[in-house]
Amino acid sequence: MRIQDLFIEHNISVKNISEQTGIPYTTLQSAYKRPLKHWSVAILEATSEAMGMGIEQLITLLDVSDPLSPFIKWVGGKRQLLHDINALIPVEFGRYYEPFVGGGAVFLNLAPKHAVINDFNPELINTWKIVQFNPQKLLDVLKIHENNNSKEYYLHLRATDRNGQLERMSDVERAARFIYMNKTGFNGLWRVNQKGQNNVPYGRYKNPKIQDERILLAAEYLQKNDIKILCGDYRDAIQSARLGDLVYFDPPYAPVNPTSSFTSYTKNEFGLQQQIELRDTFVKLTQKGVKVILSNADVPLIEELYKNIDDAVIHHVKARRAINSVGSKRGKVGEVLITNY
Repeated sequence: MRIQDLFIEHNISVKNISEQTGIPYTTLQSAYKRPLKHWSVAILEATSEAMGMGIEQLITLLDVSDPLSPFIKWVGGKRQLLHDINALIPVEFGRYYEPFVGGGAVFLNLAPKHAVINDFNPELINTWKIVQFNPQKLLDVLKIHENNNSKEYYLHLRATDRNGQLERMSDVERAARFIYMNKTGFNGLWRVNQKGQNNVPYGRYKNPKIQDERILLAAEYLQKNDIKILCGDYRDAIQSARLGDLVYFDPPYAPVNPTSSFTSYTKNEFGLQQQIELRDTFVKLTQKGVKVILSNADVPLIEELYKNIDDAVIHHVKARRAINSVGSKRGKVGEVLITNY
């Protein structure tokens, strides 16, 4: 059902909603011309309230589906912020770049026809490539892992990056190991030490979804579109970005307080100097006419780095995070989305 049909059915107009909520008429008109996934939370709430229904009911009536979603867990993943991010996505852009792709929530949700994705984690990127080119063999190995899942089995697979077995595995086997450990490790973490060895304990989940049909959905999308998958420095991944392209940066976040440590998804840390270099990259892309969205923690350091950049707009949002080892300290935390347009 189209939004215009709902307006007629409920005998309301864009003007009515604007007058009731104070949201500018032109803002609403612009939103209603775009796919629902690009609406802001405020517009979703205003529209559903005007029609006397909940947001979920409105989404169902508009027949919106999101078949592409991450096939792995990822700490700091952006599924909770998709509405906020989608509301900031330009209506038109060229090639899409995501140089810290992680689980790819934003990338898969946006599903661009032309894209470059990258990460510095070789096991992660190998997994993305196997999903793109060899998904069925990957699922076959994952079935074996699912049938053998136990703490002992997990620790055996984890040890392969210490005893030389990992190097003897095929790319498919390495990808299956990565997904299995991601789905069964504590809190969905992927954490390595300075030697590149995974040190995440077993998670003890009752029914982890190891053989995930989302792998096949992602594979179909990756195969049918112009998607380039890279592994390396984020700056190399965006070298070809040009006027009108869109880059989304989701780097390891700055710490919330001085005693917080950066989470290391690879053996290379992302500290203060790297945050400064990323800011400089943001500026260079802005000067080239490349559209940029960047997410990070809502902390003084990030505010200080970006507040004086021409055209930079800092949007403050909230997201629920569960990475803290103390349950009482988990909850909604402040984050920022920074755009240059």
